[in-house]
Amino acid sequence: METRSVVSIYDTKALEAVRSRNAVQPHRMKLFRNALFKKACGRDEALDTLPENARSDFAEHVGFGFLELLERHDSKIDGASKLIFKTNDGHLIESVVLRPATGRTSICISSQVGCACYCGFCATGMMGFSRNLTLDEILDQVTQANRMVKPEGRSIRNVVFMGMGEPLLNPDAVFAAVAFLRAPQFFDLSASHITVSTVGIPHAMERFVETFPKMPLALSLHSARQEVREKLMPQARKYPLDQLRETLVRASASGKVMIEYLMLSGINDGEADLQALIDYLRGIPVHLNIIPFNEFAGSQLRGTAQPEREQFAARLKAAGFDTTLRYSLGSDIAAACGQLVQKKRRQ
Repeated sequence: METRSVVSIYDTKALEAVRSRNAVQPHRMKLFRNALFKKACGRDEALDTLPENARSDFAEHVGFGFLELLERHDSKIDGASKLIFKTNDGHLIESVVLRPATGRTSICISSQVGCACYCGFCATGMMGFSRNLTLDEILDQVTQANRMVKPEGRSIRNVVFMGMGEPLLNPDAVFAAVAFLRAPQFFDLSASHITVSTVGIPHAMERFVETFPKMPLALSLHSARQEVREKLMPQARKYPLDQLRETLVRASASGKVMIEYLMLSGINDGEADLQALIDYLRGIPVHLNIIPFNEFAGSQLRGTAQPEREQFAARLKAAGFDTTLRYSLGSDIAAACGQLVQKKRRQ
């Protein structure tokens, strides 16, 4: 007797085999996919779009969920919701849903359990690294968030790979997830609505822009002085600024590149830091995001005060750079990546 294993709703080839053996017509399969990925329907509602004789096979042999929503924390001051998910093997990861007053409903998703980059300003770095997330686990964050915001009349229209982990150290799963998010038959997000952030892995950055031209790529730069960047980000020793700049030049020629600059008091916010940043990026068409630091337990770093951040950003604009001064959402729900997971693990 044939033994049939459970396949994922995100495994297109395996799902096609289930469709074929049940002789489900393509238009009915389209209704099924639309229910799941465009209309954010639950399992039973999606199954109802299939012919009655196929529903039991799909129900028994198709997996619809790969993460358990353990906790939800809603900000009392803005539109942020922080979600803690548990994987099937017991790991905890975070996602953050953002509902800005102007703009699209967004989600910041994780790509790894913990992180191996150990950046000094990141709470996730203090957790260490456990493993990469699978394609199913990456996409399930978006699917579940979509269902969560549906009763509000919202849908997730912007996906940012800026949660726990370094996306470009899990390239196969992340690239597959990006392709799935973009595919017209699935989430159908435009290239401009998906952003992947990296600490700076040159070869993977080049592969990304070749695979997904015109899609935003965000580089966590945080200093244009090699000695400062090495203290903040151990990966900078392996990939120095000179090498990274060559990659930035090539990447900016084929896609939008954003530079993330987290301002830290007395570390990267001085006159020498400003001039180094201007010199480093001169001639490269990038967008600069000036970001406040989210302080967290265990870190001795302190963020630069808002007036100084504003002055820093103003001088970058005066130097001819496209610059945005960012503000944190969800400060009352531990906005820094990894904070709630760390707290939960300690408990």
